[in-house]
Amino acid sequence: MIERRLRSALTIDSIEIVDESHLHIGHPGASSGGGHFHVTIVAENFEGLPTLARHRLIYDALGDAMQTEIHALSIKAFDSGGH
Repeated sequence: MIERRLRSALTIDSIEIVDESHLHIGHPGASSGGGHFHVTIVAENFEGLPTLARHRLIYDALGDAMQTEIHALSIKAFDSGGH
């Protein structure tokens, strides 16, 4: 779901999504059913954008999933040049 939404919104060179939910068993937010994920993404769309703007593009692409299927998301976002 995460990869599908991001690929439909961004021009992605590479993406890695790691489900880290198992590390948060017993965490108060874990009972909501939303998962904990780490995303490393390289996309042309990030060229010239500061970190906050890159993250905003990702959150916008994920939309309502941030309220339902995703409890926590850590992000490493790079442009095509690796910056």
